[in-house]
Amino acid sequence: MVLPLYVIEAVDVRRADETDTSRAITISKLGLPALKRLSAEHKPGGGVGGIEFVFPQIEKIEPKFEVKGIDLDALTRFGFANGVYDKWTFAGAWRDKRTGKALPARATITGIISDWESDEFSPGELVGCNHTLKEVSHYEFTLDGKEIFYWDFYEREARSGGVSWMSDVRSALGG
Repeated sequence: MVLPLYVIEAVDVRRADETDTSRAITISKLGLPALKRLSAEHKPGGGVGGIEFVFPQIEKIEPKFEVKGIDLDALTRFGFANGVYDKWTFAGAWRDKRTGKALPARATITGIISDWESDEFSPGELVGCNHTLKEVSHYEFTLDGKEIFYWDFYEREARSGGVSWMSDVRSALGG
């Protein structure tokens, strides 16, 4: 069977708990966070080569988005977060090119906008404003309602396709 080809047709970013914060007409770029497993290199003194061991944890998550125009919702609340997380929804309409069906893609992310940067601009241009979330403690991604990825720092849980990476580790620790 050939895997489906998904084409992203539309995106939005909004605060998950505030319905009037849609950026659907101002967003120009959306970056789901990179997923990179933690690893450690080992070069045994008596071995025939090195190896990179991979662990069931990931490096810090830093999602990003860019809007055209000044995002007053983000900018006027920048700095007020002082340890208080915002819950964000990164939404997309992904079209399955084989079936023609538009599928909802959702990333729910808990973090703080810590970086805000305006592009250089001239009069008559739409300025791009880049936002980066840091101190991300929760990230889940679903496609058409199916869990693809789930990660929560405080729950000590991470899953891919519904399968936990950490259940045996938590069990070994007694928790």
